[in-house]
Amino acid sequence: MFPDLRKTPTDSMVSRVKKALDADVDSQSEVRKRRSLGYATTRGTWVRIEVKDLARMNGQGWGLEDAVVLEGVAMPAWLQGVSWIDHDLGVMWRADETELITDTPIKAGGTLKQNPNLSESWWEAFRGSMQALAAHTTTRTATPHLHPVTQERITTTIHKLFPAVDATVSEWRAAHADLAWANLTAPSCYFFDWEDWGIAPRGWDAANLWASSFAVPELAERVFEELQGDLNSRTGKLAQLYHCAEILSYPPGYADELVPLARENADRLLSDLRS
Repeated sequence: MFPDLRKTPTDSMVSRVKKALDADVDSQSEVRKRRSLGYATTRGTWVRIEVKDLARMNGQGWGLEDAVVLEGVAMPAWLQGVSWIDHDLGVMWRADETELITDTPIKAGGTLKQNPNLSESWWEAFRGSMQALAAHTTTRTATPHLHPVTQERITTTIHKLFPAVDATVSEWRAAHADLAWANLTAPSCYFFDWEDWGIAPRGWDAANLWASSFAVPELAERVFEELQGDLNSRTGKLAQLYHCAEILSYPPGYADELVPLARENADRLLSDLRS
């Protein structure tokens, strides 16, 4: 069974990583997520440990190491890594040591409900990184939520709620693929968690961050303003509709704050895409 690292004992695995990377970690700095752990090291770096089901090892390599080619993107510098197979669990483990970034995630988890009041220099760095990322080419396929972004995925998600829409994607770009406020820092802008990056529809990242900002309408408007070139393209409108459809498909009680703007924008997008 694929381990949930929030509930799984990891002492032996962490010990293995410390030995392999010749690095001691500060246990008080631990950041524990479902499929990753993070620790500050005593030499002033960061170690991120990730687990992946062997069935999902698709030859793309590990996202953080592969992301070293992304020049112009504000992200922690990659230093070294190690990986190994655990046949008993049917998983592969990976540990990467990177530059330590002391700026904190804008919203570590859950729905952002207050405007973070980001500086103009933050928006400038964010915009520059987004432009640099989109300019890169890659053979990687984006895998948000562990599933590849394909035309079939786009069509299926949109057609569950909006079956009359032509959901054909004509433009594909390199994308972070998990761009949310948990993976962006302030006061300086850095992009975290690159395990899912790869090719996705144009505007995928922009639409995801825009939609995740619906509980703070003025922030959603600012995201749209900064990334309107991608969002106003036809593929960008499909990306917006996809993320609105996801929100509208959530069970009651899950991120209800996002629903009103998702419904309002879905109506606008449907009109635009039919014209």
